[in-house]
Amino acid sequence: MDGTAAAFRALLAEGWSPPRPGAGATLTRWRALAAVAERDLSLARLAEGHADALAVLTELDGPPVRPGSRLGVWAAEPPDGQVTATSSADGWRLDGRKRWCSGAGSLTAALVTASAEDGRRLFLLDLRHPGVAVDASPWVNAGMAGAETADVHLRDVPAVPVGGPRAYLDRPGFWHGGIGVAAVWAGGARGVAAALHDAAVRRGPDPLRDAALGAVDVVLAGLDSALQVAAAEVDADPLDAAGEAQLRAQRVRALAARAGEEVLGVVGRALGAGPLAHDAGHAARVADLTVYLRQHHGERDVAALGALVRERGSR
Repeated sequence: MDGTAAAFRALLAEGWSPPRPGAGATLTRWRALAAVAERDLSLARLAEGHADALAVLTELDGPPVRPGSRLGVWAAEPPDGQVTATSSADGWRLDGRKRWCSGAGSLTAALVTASAEDGRRLFLLDLRHPGVAVDASPWVNAGMAGAETADVHLRDVPAVPVGGPRAYLDRPGFWHGGIGVAAVWAGGARGVAAALHDAAVRRGPDPLRDAALGAVDVVLAGLDSALQVAAAEVDADPLDAAGEAQLRAQRVRALAARAGEEVLGVVGRALGAGPLAHDAGHAARVADLTVYLRQHHGERDVAALGALVRERGSR
């Protein structure tokens, strides 16, 4: 975990800062995220959260970011993790438990969703406040452990509102950011596939191994093409005047999740247990990707996509 946090600090200190989505270089942004993910998925989770937070703050005219800040976006809203926002003459205060907070031990600030009287809102939170307490004990899986995903307990913590009620969800960039996560999954899948590619080159011709390598290449090339098309569409319509952002994002996310699952299966069957037992880097990449892909909700998300397609067909 400490190694990932240090790598995250170093990445930002080196000036890593991909372009904003929809600003004309969206593919460059997604490829930058994928490149980090190919090397280290836990690091990419932190990098993606930081880049997403900066994009959100820009889109919603949020407060300026202090130099050296390490940001994240904590927007999960499970039934067992709720945060309440209360407004008074002294400003906004947050109370409750936020779950699925990646980078909880290494970020300096986070964008946090909370329930207020007028609806769901987004707030910028200084994580150095004494009312912020991190509980990392719920995370027991080795996969994505480096991302420091934890429960964060908030007690009377001051926060700065970013946008109005539902601004976080209703902005076009919400869906553009969702494809950024898909780009991270794509990079993670390419990192897992590297072990198969290296083995094929090193060991020479073998029909079954070559078939596996070909199958993985088709999947990854198809996903890369989808990301290229999606990036061009986002840059052509950053404010989503055509109303295509949600459909596009759900398609690409479903494709990326399916591609990641297929790569894990094909590479695992082709290489057997050896790399998982003896190659620490490959074993970590497999464990990380297996966990990270669960951020896609499988059939539930595909059903939501199907509902969108059906509704459009009935118009």
